[in-house]
Amino acid sequence: MKRQFVAVILIFTIGLLANAFQANAQNKIGYISLQDLIAAMPEYKKAAADMEEYKKALVQQGNDYQQDFMVKQKVATSKDTLTWTSAQKEVKRKELNDLYLKWTNFVNQEAQQMMNQHEQELLAPIQEKAVTTSQAVAKENGYAYILPKEQLIAFPAADDILPLVFKKLNITPAAKEAAPAPATAPKEGGKQ
Repeated sequence: MKRQFVAVILIFTIGLLANAFQANAQNKIGYISLQDLIAAMPEYKKAAADMEEYKKALVQQGNDYQQDFMVKQKVATSKDTLTWTSAQKEVKRKELNDLYLKWTNFVNQEAQQMMNQHEQELLAPIQEKAVTTSQAVAKENGYAYILPKEQLIAFPAADDILPLVFKKLNITPAAKEAAPAPATAPKEGGKQ
């Protein structure tokens, strides 16, 4: 009877230890820098080039509005306006004012809104792919939680899943720049 009791306690203890190890494995926590991941993705590089083209197009549109305003302003201040009636002058003044408002509104607000919307349209699928792939890697490697690296103060290098996600996406990470060698202090009494 004593042997059976010891055997039951032994089995119970082994069961508790197994559950503890399993629970510990299920609570594995990792982290990733989504900023670094997204910046390394080929899709992001294409989107960045697209954004640069879009920005140039918006700048050109702003320049066109400015040029149109300047041409009409030059006409409105030329000698030919001396022959205009007061109604014609009022119509031209209103047209000039409308052009000015259109130009400044575009430059100060509309272009920025268009740029933000276009950027969001381009980046949303890239961000979704980064998150989905990170989640898949976390699941494959037994991580219960993945935290954003940018919000952590201290973290062990072993729990960074970025290299695993790079591997899954077939991305070769860019080589980090070598840190400059620390300056050595001259020895006392020695030559510098």
